Amino acid sequence: MTATQEEREERSRRRLFADLTPLRTSAHYRRLWFGSTVSWVGQGMTALAVSLQVYDITGSPFSVGLVGLFSLGPLVVFGLYGGAIADTVDRRKLGLASAGGSAVLSVALAAAAFAGFHRVWFLYGIVALQAVCAALNAPARSSMIPRLLPPEQLRAANALNSMVTTFGMLVGPGLGGLIVGLAGYQTAYLIDALAFSASLYAMWRLPSMLPDRTGSKRASVLDGLRFLATRPNLRMTFLSDFCAMILAHPRALFPAVAVLWYGGDAKTAGLLVAAPACGALLGGILSGWQGRIRHHGQAILVAVACWGTAIAVFGLTRNLWLGLLLLAVAGYSDTVSMIFRNTMMQVAAPDEMRGRLQGVFIVVVAGGPRLGDFLAGSVADLTSPAVAVTGGGIACVLAVGALALYGRGFRRYDALDPTP
Repeated sequence: MTATQEEREERSRRRLFADLTPLRTSAHYRRLWFGSTVSWVGQGMTALAVSLQVYDITGSPFSVGLVGLFSLGPLVVFGLYGGAIADTVDRRKLGLASAGGSAVLSVALAAAAFAGFHRVWFLYGIVALQAVCAALNAPARSSMIPRLLPPEQLRAANALNSMVTTFGMLVGPGLGGLIVGLAGYQTAYLIDALAFSASLYAMWRLPSMLPDRTGSKRASVLDGLRFLATRPNLRMTFLSDFCAMILAHPRALFPAVAVLWYGGDAKTAGLLVAAPACGALLGGILSGWQGRIRHHGQAILVAVACWGTAIAVFGLTRNLWLGLLLLAVAGYSDTVSMIFRNTMMQVAAPDEMRGRLQGVFIVVVAGGPRLGDFLAGSVADLTSPAVAVTGGGIACVLAVGALALYGRGFRRYDALDPTP
């Protein structure tokens, strides 16, 4: 093989697979990325372990469902305020404090398990406090990245970050179930606490990350919302995501779909849940082509329309493997949308607003799917799961089409000339 052929094959691989340039050029980002990977796996382990422990104590699926409720409230409330705090204080110190708090809470879970203190109220309280720490940590960590990398590398960094979260959601629960079965809840919680050390070390090595504040020292949540209201391109990133997460989010119907459509059981439902996550991971791995896209708004609209189309067709099929493939396509499309949405927020927004916009992003990510679950369940009860899934997918496509007609500036958004 000639050198020219080797160069062509190397360029082809780069065009297909995720761009690793941010990992190669920035030691700070590389440590932060590795630390986040380890801590996301640990958090996935703890999330499953807590659910298993609650069920072991109560024997009630409803009690297990309350775990999600106790985490949702703090995520929504403190997501907004965490963003404002990240735009006021040293983001490095906020990241260290919140990650340290999460590690201490995991130690508390382990200590309680070792001591035989099995109380549901205690687990609910820890879950709520963990959500507070996560809501404070995420805006700080996300708003650090544009300070560590040049703008042209942010899209690649967001693709790499998407792989971190998806990998944690896929690997963490499975590993957590295995460890709980072999060594008990306390071991899973201790491993999670140790996993946070990687994130703490990465943030400890960072330089000071004071936000670029030009006005008063106090960053207001309302000021952040007012800023978003006057920036149509950034506002459209959230509206387009709502189209997918609220109108076409069939996750709550997977248990019923597994039985009614495929004649399956809990294992089948597990496959349906895992398929979008696998597609999302693939979306990060095969993200090299995205570097050639300049019009990020168009890419977001197309990706959300692909999500809705895949969900709508999923509602029509009764072949399990085809259904899993369609859900994987939906997950891939969601990752593409998320990468470009995050990149637009990081590039087009001023540094002093990045924390608050990331706080709004947390609220959308946490609240949107829950609203989608409620809508899908309600429509399915009134009609049928097929109508809820296919109708939701069609509604998503129509809604994003309306946004495309309304948001002409969003369609013309150019990554080389970012306008919020």
